[in-house]
Amino acid sequence: MSNLKFYTKQWEQDNAAFGRVLRALPADKLDYKPHERSASAGDIAWQISEELRSLSDLIDTGVVNWETNPRPSTLDEIVAAYDANATRHRDRLNASDDAKWAGEGRMLYGGQEVMKSTVGDICWSFFLDAIHHRGQLSAYIRPMGGKVPSIYGPSADDSGS
Repeated sequence: MSNLKFYTKQWEQDNAAFGRVLRALPADKLDYKPHERSASAGDIAWQISEELRSLSDLIDTGVVNWETNPRPSTLDEIVAAYDANATRHRDRLNASDDAKWAGEGRMLYGGQEVMKSTVGDICWSFFLDAIHHRGQLSAYIRPMGGKVPSIYGPSADDSGS
């Protein structure tokens, strides 16, 4: 199995869990953060969506110019953006090939190059970062008054069935 096919398989398996975690956030508590230096739940949820948007740009152009758009004010808008970005990412992955995946990729931040590798390596890096942020959100949900969904298996709040 090629690296592109393996990534696509792993991302597809995790995509549903991302959606469950985002939808489990209490919509009226997006400003929740466990510590003053922590990012808010809404900001983390938006970052996950924006990372996915950026990966589609990367596959299209070979470049991620990292800058986040302003966060929507509602959870419904964040989830809708995530879902749209997931569809777009899936479409880009399905239209991609091993040559594009192995091609040069660059990440810019503030106009400065901060990463240069293959498109595939940068996709993996963003995917793993998104998994990390999903873990943060899963730890926020219960103190926010929500129920933690099944991610890789049952949680204390969700049997996963």
